[in-house]
Amino acid sequence: MGVTSRFARLLLAAVVAATGAVAAGVAQAGAEERIVGGSLANIEDYGYTVYLSTQDGFQYCGGTLVSQDKVVTAAHCSAGKAASEILVVGGREDKDSVEGTVSPVRGIWVHPGFTDIRSGADISVLTLATPMPYDTAPLATPDDTPLYRPGVVGVILGWGRTAADGAVSPQLRRASVPLVADTSCQQAYPSFLPASMVCAGLPQGGIDTCQGDSGGPLTVSGVLVGVTSWGEGCAEPNRPGVYTRVAAYADELAAQI
Repeated sequence: MGVTSRFARLLLAAVVAATGAVAAGVAQAGAEERIVGGSLANIEDYGYTVYLSTQDGFQYCGGTLVSQDKVVTAAHCSAGKAASEILVVGGREDKDSVEGTVSPVRGIWVHPGFTDIRSGADISVLTLATPMPYDTAPLATPDDTPLYRPGVVGVILGWGRTAADGAVSPQLRRASVPLVADTSCQQAYPSFLPASMVCAGLPQGGIDTCQGDSGGPLTVSGVLVGVTSWGEGCAEPNRPGVYTRVAAYADELAAQI
């Protein structure tokens, strides 16, 4: 199975269902996303976890609230989109409910170095029109090297698929995964860039993000260390999830936030 962004397949399915044809550019990234092998999560415990939807309510990516009006997500979730196309939903555990806050987006910053998910810089900041009254997550910085040590356990969150070919979850899910050594990740993915990416997962597979989880958080001790970006398959052995290394973009993010 080829490398896919953790939202490309889900978005493609929605476009096909809506139009009966594949829209050009939907698979511009080429990687996969979701929480496989996790459990239901309480939004009150992870208030910084939000999701991105289309104007008609289709959830296609995740994000992290880092200030009351700023959300960090993946560049491939927002590149090429107009702010008017995206809604951000916070404080909502169940996508079928009407709880929480729904905010239009009034500004999109995509890292200028982003071209595709395998080239790095897969990070974006959305500015909300409506501030959200929920917990925010601090961003990792270059001083947070201990948070990136192999074996450190991180938390992944999202509303994506619960199996590679399964349905998306209507409710927020979470899972714990250990960070993987850069050398091991490079063995799994020759295109892995340790300066701008970090991997997390189990050697035997079974727990991972999947389609629909792109842009969502990878946290360690409550600090945002990664943004769900890409992978090969979902929860496959020796195929960890790949996340944007937040600390590598600390200065650019600080300028936006």
